[in-house]
Amino acid sequence: MTSEKREVRVVGGAGEISRAAAEELVGRAEEAAGQRGVFTVALAGGSTPGSLYALLASEEEPFRDRMPWGKTEFFWGDERAVPPEHPDSNYRMAREAMLSRVPAPPENVHRIRAENPDPGAAAEEYERALRSFFASRALVANGLPRFDLVLLGMGADGHTASLFPGTGAVREQERLVVALWVERFSSHRITMTPPLINNAACVMFLVAGEKKAETLRAVLESSFQPDTLPAQAIRPSEGELIWLVDRAAASRLQP
Repeated sequence: MTSEKREVRVVGGAGEISRAAAEELVGRAEEAAGQRGVFTVALAGGSTPGSLYALLASEEEPFRDRMPWGKTEFFWGDERAVPPEHPDSNYRMAREAMLSRVPAPPENVHRIRAENPDPGAAAEEYERALRSFFASRALVANGLPRFDLVLLGMGADGHTASLFPGTGAVREQERLVVALWVERFSSHRITMTPPLINNAACVMFLVAGEKKAETLRAVLESSFQPDTLPAQAIRPSEGELIWLVDRAAASRLQP
């Protein structure tokens, strides 16, 4: 079922995506921390999310002082099968852009142990950690962990998180985190699956650039074909779905 709360917001450029996303994220963090004492967010990799993280950490911006860092629990939607110090690590990117520059307690940072030589074991470990943490805080809905916010990007091939076309992970219904081999990169990835992502209170896509315009049009306006357009599998029926896109990426959408 397509979410009845899907919203597509078109802004001027990539910088405006970061600012709009920061306002959305901080506002939700303030609300959740005020109401329940905790805000849970799953971070994404990629250049556009990276710009968001840098903005949140900037001492010259208001977001840093507004953000309830001590009450925010950070997770990752996906990770490359590399050590945390590797240049390709999504964790490293977020740490360098934001986490090392803000007063986020180390115990609030829940990275995927992707240095495990067995990616499948790393995926199982992360799923257990997620289930345990969210159950301990009574942050569960429909029997699954319920994030306040999941951040996602989208590739020009329609992938999101590490749900790539043709890999089968997009059809997963039981596991919350899986490892998969991505032939295109000749490497393993570890990713959250649609049942977990779709259980979030809010999922927010950040998409910028003309090279993604045709794919964005297909994802938002064509028939449901998640095996070739995995981003279509993200349809939170009990949560909000926000697409923050710049004009270049939105250039082929219907008015």
